[in-house]
Amino acid sequence: MKISSRFTIAVHTLLCILLFEDEKITSNFLAGSVNVNPVIIRNILIQLQKAEIITVKRGTGGIKLNKKAKDITLLEIFEAVESLGGELFSFHKKPNSKCPVGNNISKILLPKLDDIQKSMEKELKKTTLKDIFDSLKENIK
Repeated sequence: MKISSRFTIAVHTLLCILLFEDEKITSNFLAGSVNVNPVIIRNILIQLQKAEIITVKRGTGGIKLNKKAKDITLLEIFEAVESLGGELFSFHKKPNSKCPVGNNISKILLPKLDDIQKSMEKELKKTTLKDIFDSLKENIK
């Protein structure tokens, strides 16, 4: 299983907004940095705006963070752009209840998978956009 690239594109986009704060930021500008179609960027910007992470000025261009980077966690960004429906892992439909594995797989595996997801969310919550931005600045020098 693979999580889509929307999360990493969203982080990339937010880092550009921080780094180029004095410039006019447009979806075309961001698409050039990420090297994707501007439509992908626009869709991610819509999701980030719905989550109230950013404000986008239409027409003239311009994107601003609604909070300080230190107050935006990677978990917030992840939840804004990934539509997992709350669960990272999913089960196959209707395993064979006459099979000892099929009859028990959900109840034995689900608690472990829930723990794994909680661990991932805990780690994402510990890291802020500022942490990532600080690492970026160190690598630019």
